[in-house]
Amino acid sequence: MTVIDRKELVETDIRGEKCETWAIRADGSDQRAWLSISPICEQLSQYHISHAGVASMPAPFRIVRTNLAGSYFLASLAGEGRVLVDGKWVHSRPGHAFLLPPKTMHAFYTPAGKRWEFCWVRYQEAVGQVPIARANSPVVARFDGRALEHAIRGLYQESLAFDVAPYQDHWIRIIHNYVLRFAAPVGVDARLWRTWEKVASQLDYSWTIAELAKESFLSEKQFQRLCRMELGRSPQQQLMWLRMRRAAELLAEGDRKINSIANAVGYQNPFVFSSTFKRMMGWSPSEYAKMKANK
Repeated sequence: MTVIDRKELVETDIRGEKCETWAIRADGSDQRAWLSISPICEQLSQYHISHAGVASMPAPFRIVRTNLAGSYFLASLAGEGRVLVDGKWVHSRPGHAFLLPPKTMHAFYTPAGKRWEFCWVRYQEAVGQVPIARANSPVVARFDGRALEHAIRGLYQESLAFDVAPYQDHWIRIIHNYVLRFAAPVGVDARLWRTWEKVASQLDYSWTIAELAKESFLSEKQFQRLCRMELGRSPQQQLMWLRMRRAAELLAEGDRKINSIANAVGYQNPFVFSSTFKRMMGWSPSEYAKMKANK
């Protein structure tokens, strides 16, 4: 992992001449050049999917999105890329996928001299809707994206050439179910699931690793191993992420003071809260609140 440079955290969309995408969108509202030429499949909106696609991206390629409302799923197929996770750049290689939650910064790029191939599904979740990326969803985990790639290409061809709604729905259900399987994998340990659901509802409590393990009926060592295996994070990282995600939501509402928000997510010291928030989100809490107020 590489710590981010704050200068990198500005809205960015850089695509070299050799970058290629095969995308499908739910409607024509997004007029960005690379997406506006893509076929429209209205059936996507029934699954709250804004767009999906397959990409082959040699450098230079860099995306930074600072105000996405929906979950974002990305599966690496070939080559090498970088994805922003918890304030750090994480290597992305074939056989792994990322599920990035709404209301956080989404950023990724292809390193110089490299080519990166991946497929993605971008959700547009309504206000109050439970997002695909939940508290217990893995942020990064093993995933063979080839089947998902084929489903997306199938939907692309169907939307481009035939536009038959029942066939489109067939492909979309396959795509959506692959993402759901990643977000809530079959066989996930129920003890871990219940523990983090409880933590997400009580972020003002000063949780310790020992208490979290006890809640899960596991030893501390077992609990830490299970978190890394199923969530892609250590327990400390997961707890911090849940707190910063909730803090970002409260800051976006714009009607609470920073000290109050710090206390609400378990930080008695507002300076520690502010430095942690800035390290993970790229802005200080006051800067983040101002940015959201200006959107």
